[in-house]
Amino acid sequence: MSDSQPVYIVTGGAGFIGANLVATLLEREPDAMIYVVDDFRTGSYANIVEALERRRLPPFKGSALSDSIAELNWQPALVGLEPKAVFHLAAITDTLEFDEQKMLRGNTEPFTDILEACVECNVPLVYASSAATYGSPPQANDRVPFSIDSAGKPNNVYGFSKWLMDVEVFRFFDERRASDEPLPHVVGLRYFNVFGPGEARKGKMASMVYHLTNQVLDGKRPRLFKMGEHERDQVFVEDVVSCTIAAAQPEATPGVYNLGSGQTTSFNDIVHAINTALGTDVEAEYFDMPEEMVPTYQHYTCADMSQTKAGLNWEPRWSPKDAMVEYARRIADERSGSQVQLVSE
Repeated sequence: MSDSQPVYIVTGGAGFIGANLVATLLEREPDAMIYVVDDFRTGSYANIVEALERRRLPPFKGSALSDSIAELNWQPALVGLEPKAVFHLAAITDTLEFDEQKMLRGNTEPFTDILEACVECNVPLVYASSAATYGSPPQANDRVPFSIDSAGKPNNVYGFSKWLMDVEVFRFFDERRASDEPLPHVVGLRYFNVFGPGEARKGKMASMVYHLTNQVLDGKRPRLFKMGEHERDQVFVEDVVSCTIAAAQPEATPGVYNLGSGQTTSFNDIVHAINTALGTDVEAEYFDMPEEMVPTYQHYTCADMSQTKAGLNWEPRWSPKDAMVEYARRIADERSGSQVQLVSE
């Protein structure tokens, strides 16, 4: 490895967003050396291979470490590798996982070591937080975007695990401010509902766009909770990756930010976009939400993106509905065996 070769560490790099991030980094910096840290319980090497193929890039020539992030000795690793940035995306992401000990041990406990090592070694850290940190704040009832300071009362343990990560960062920042030290380059991104190519292996946790498109292609009616009026901030994976990289740039302001489209899309709107993409006119089939889901379900989410624009100098490029049409067509083409390439805007 040459002294000038850029190095990146991506935890969870074999997952949906992580693999897309790896591919985009290599697209921008073909000579980069990327270390993927993933335990491969839910991620797959195939996600990386396919992400590179979608961008017509050469095969992956980085390094994949099949270790738990909790088992790594982070500070010596950072001293030895001198990465330009650490992107920490590894997590248990199943919002229906109710084992609190498992969730906190997997998501929250290892984060402190990563955070302290990056701060000590002066390595930019960008980590995945979540819109689940908001739960159902008053803004949801008022149907207005969620401001950063409205988080902290999550509806599930997944959101709580991500909230505790944010809290640890806030604590670091407060200590630095108290001693008049500059803030370390740490950026948390509260991902909203991400969809796009590469999520097929997420199974039940794949996006509604993915599942509903496949239902229509299977000749079925898309199934929605009554009456399809729930609204979510759906954000295309291309935008998520773009913002994640922007957060690692020297000009980024440390902090915790929303990463969404800044728009809401109803479940009925998703079906409409799929019909537009496929040239169909399939009506949704509505059913009651299971009672056990009602208390923990986010019926409305929308990201206030004003601080993201100010702090990271970044804005979404994709309209969610346009991206859904593009993505649904890709799914259909892939199922028919056609070769497709994502058209960037």
